Amino acid sequence: MELFFKWIKQHLRIKHFYGTTDNAVKTQVWISICVYVLVAIMKKQLHSELSLYSILQILSVNAFEQKPLNQILVDFAPRDLEGDSCNQLIFNY
Repeated sequence: MELFFKWIKQHLRIKHFYGTTDNAVKTQVWISICVYVLVAIMKKQLHSELSLYSILQILSVNAFEQKPLNQILVDFAPRDLEGDSCNQLIFNY
């Protein structure tokens, strides 16, 4: 059970639970699992080499963009930073 919660914390981005009832916790976990699976399906269909975590970050920044998902991911694809080891996303406006 402890490994399950560790996996949830690492992969589903649940930092804390918003409710304290069983139903609230289960609902939040199921929603997180659904989002994780949808992003994994999208990653596979788009043949993206980005990690699921990177895709989730990109989507959270672009939640209200009205562009195709594949275009959003292409716009934020990691680029060669000429030897600079920067871990931040690159924004192209």
